[in-house]
Amino acid sequence: MPVGPDREAARVKRVLATAGHVDHGKSTLVRALTGRDPDRLAQEKDRGLTIELGFAWTTLPSGVDVALVDVPGHQRFIGTTLAGLGPASAVLFVVAADQGWQAQSSEHLAAVRALGIRDGVLVLTRCDLADPDRQRAVQEEARRHLSAAGLTLPACPVSAVTGEGMDALRVALDDLVDRMPAPDPAAPVRLWCDRSFTVPGAGTVVTGTLGAGTLRTGDHLTLLSGDRSREVVVRGLHSEDVAHDVVGPVSRVAVNLRRTETELAGRASVLFTPGAYAVAQVIDVALTSMDAGLAQPARPDLHRAIPPEQAVLHVGTASLSAHVRPLDDGRHARVTVSAPVPWHVGDLAILRDPGDRRLWSIRVLDVDPLPLRRRGAAARRAAALAESGDPAGTRLRSRSAVHPDVLARLGLPEPAGGIRIGGWLVDPAALEDWVERLAGLLRDHHAQHPLSHGIPLAAAARGLSLPDHLRPVDDGGSLPRDLPDPAPDLVRYLARAAGLRVAGGRVHAPGSDGLGAAEAAVARVETRLREDPFAAPDRDELADLGLGATELAAAARTGRLLRLTGDVVLLPDGPARAMRELVTLEQPFTLSAARQALGTTRRVAVPLLEHLDGRGWTRRLDGQLRQVSP
Repeated sequence: MPVGPDREAARVKRVLATAGHVDHGKSTLVRALTGRDPDRLAQEKDRGLTIELGFAWTTLPSGVDVALVDVPGHQRFIGTTLAGLGPASAVLFVVAADQGWQAQSSEHLAAVRALGIRDGVLVLTRCDLADPDRQRAVQEEARRHLSAAGLTLPACPVSAVTGEGMDALRVALDDLVDRMPAPDPAAPVRLWCDRSFTVPGAGTVVTGTLGAGTLRTGDHLTLLSGDRSREVVVRGLHSEDVAHDVVGPVSRVAVNLRRTETELAGRASVLFTPGAYAVAQVIDVALTSMDAGLAQPARPDLHRAIPPEQAVLHVGTASLSAHVRPLDDGRHARVTVSAPVPWHVGDLAILRDPGDRRLWSIRVLDVDPLPLRRRGAAARRAAALAESGDPAGTRLRSRSAVHPDVLARLGLPEPAGGIRIGGWLVDPAALEDWVERLAGLLRDHHAQHPLSHGIPLAAAARGLSLPDHLRPVDDGGSLPRDLPDPAPDLVRYLARAAGLRVAGGRVHAPGSDGLGAAEAAVARVETRLREDPFAAPDRDELADLGLGATELAAAARTGRLLRLTGDVVLLPDGPARAMRELVTLEQPFTLSAARQALGTTRRVAVPLLEHLDGRGWTRRLDGQLRQVSP
């Protein structure tokens, strides 16, 4: 029977991961705590070695549900270990009392530090195999290592075989849950998948740790696997082997999906709320080196160690090949991964050198950053990233303009100081530069084309050389199609700021409405037409007056002349004068009758009558006859 939403929302749940050297009793500890065997594979049972992630759950004395992710301890399975630690927010750090601190203890501690895990419990296992003095010595050694990593964890000596200390461990886990921050059930979902399988009659099922957000049956989500993305629907939910209509954080959850194939939903795939994350392959990051062998605090210069050019990036449950480009001496880098990932600014992940045990913690500072094209661009970018405690403001300044929808996908608030124009936030410094550019563009244009009515809005935007990310793809830019083109509203704003005018879809300077050198010629034509309204000069006469297409267009635009087809020009009131004559004719009338009534030629009468037809003042009946419209 599915659990109702109210009851599900009221339950407190947490997910913890184990960490520690191989064969230190992590799986045995999980089995003793939960009564469930986390080792699922026959190979794991035969070898007594955890190879894949294991999962089990229990209810603590307080009634809190705790799920445990059991990770491999062997160095060969470090990728799987990081996949298990990635979604967890606290750790059971396991050290065997009879063996003490070992190589993978240090490596797992480096991973815990790199992922920003700052709380948990230190569990000394196999205490039945060590005397009290040995237990104290191992505990002190483990605490030195943890303290060097900035962790102060309560210690619980236990024996999973005899049960010694297990009750105290459960109490310590209750205390840990009380210390852990409450997850946000209203946050967007991002579920890193650690297993997938097919259930006959139900289809594809993926499992993962839901750290924030809420899943409901019927939800529409995006499934991203490698470079393939698909919209899917949640068909069913299970948590701790119980069907649910709603699952909140923090929970181990199995999600039955519609509209997908199992091969799209393996480990490294991720389910997330559509439009809630920035999906990209390139990120700018802050780097912190982790030394897996440290027994003492890190050297002051340790953070300057630079990762190799080719590394492995671990984020969530995914392991992806990555190209690393340092931006400075090792504090910042640009990382390009082999497949798109849904990011928020502030996300933590791990870079691993595939050739040794070195790890780097990375914190995402920007997603899909602008290309570094000029000499010195990398150093300038590193300085900008280092100086800013405001990622949203840094992105606005680097990109000149950002859309609030993009900031939301990055998990960022709107920056202070941005000026809203047409739904976009624009950097004031960029606006000042663009205002000067637009004013200069219009000055040059009117100097070269004194009779022009200005520059079309689109041409003005191109003349401003707006960055690619603010221009539509079909204009040679890279503006995503789901975002509005900012150029028209931006050019209008800049024109007002520069004291320019926008009319008829064009930007022009004040005072550019005159006729300049053509003024005298246009005045002569006006005088002629006042004396004889339909005695329009022909092309040769106009040319002799210096009135070409440009000058005639300017005269028509300023309302001085009416320009008909064939470069026939009349006074603006010419059509009204013509109608006063045409209404006196016997209806319907012929072209010849109209020409005689107006005292003009066929060259003038034909385009004039077509103009009157277009305005609806006259109506053509057939090839010969017209009549004045009623």
